[in-house]
Amino acid sequence: MIFFVIAALLVVLDQATKFYIRATMAVGATKVLIPNWLGLNYVQNTGAAFSSFDQYTMILAIVSLVVSILLILAIAFKWVRHPFGRFTLMLILAGAVGNLIDRFFMGYVTDMIQVLFIKFAVFNVADIFVVVGAVLLVIYVLFFWDRCERVHGKREIRGKRKK
Repeated sequence: MIFFVIAALLVVLDQATKFYIRATMAVGATKVLIPNWLGLNYVQNTGAAFSSFDQYTMILAIVSLVVSILLILAIAFKWVRHPFGRFTLMLILAGAVGNLIDRFFMGYVTDMIQVLFIKFAVFNVADIFVVVGAVLLVIYVLFFWDRCERVHGKREIRGKRKK
């Protein structure tokens, strides 16, 4: 349950930042936050990462919905048993839902964060959740899956036998 509460709070944070940008900046407007490092650039992205698949907004929304449902099921039914593993799924879920809300209600995703020291895509808070969650999930699967899932799974089985 706590994972869904945290995910909901992260979605609220994402939506609040997007609302603020839409309310205070014109599309294409930029603001420097930290010179040569970080800025805001209001972009309406109809595609996915790096504006790829920009003609397939509805398909991307459907994919986001399906992924979100699968993540909800994975967390709820503990397909990944260890809390850290479920935490990584929760981060990905929060990001997917945040961008899904934009696609469904706006027809585009509001992007605003721009790094200035390299040429990189403009992104949003939900994108950060997805990327951080995915990186942590890969680390978890590569380095901790066998030990954490096996140990955590045995505890669950032992606990059921004692009842």
